[in-house]
Amino acid sequence: MNTKNLVILALLAGIGVVLHTVMPSFFGIKPDMMLAMMFLGIVLIPEIKSVLLLAIVTGVLSGLTTGFPGGQIPNMIDKPITALVFFGLFLILNKYRNSVISVAVLTAVGTLISGTVFLTAAYLIVGLPSSFAVLFAAGVLPAIAINAAVMVIVYPIAQSIFKRTKISSASVIQK
Repeated sequence: MNTKNLVILALLAGIGVVLHTVMPSFFGIKPDMMLAMMFLGIVLIPEIKSVLLLAIVTGVLSGLTTGFPGGQIPNMIDKPITALVFFGLFLILNKYRNSVISVAVLTAVGTLISGTVFLTAAYLIVGLPSSFAVLFAAGVLPAIAINAAVMVIVYPIAQSIFKRTKISSASVIQK
């Protein structure tokens, strides 16, 4: 893991914190925009050390900025699980992983996994302020759509920046 990659991951985490902080909550749960930045970091720098570091940092930062009552620990549980599953799916789709559509679909699947793990962990640890279905519909479904749309817009831009600046990325180089 080199310094450039660490800086990129830190910038993505910082952008994710800002997006997570300004996103309004619906029925006590806010769509997790930090996930899109975590997924972008995984796609751009697909190394296990980077994935684990980004997952831990994202979980802690999400926990610090959550509006969900008792959501700190569920965020720290959810992000590493989601990041590893997303990374595994990303590696499995080796042939298609540079496609904007496949990255957007992976982002939607990853957001679905994250929301399910988060709500399940919150249910088991602190309880839910409303029903699972209401929270899922109010927070996870919008997050799936928003994160996939964000990835469709941001991924080609980030990919272009990586190519122009000659930053090494296994995802970008393998065309």
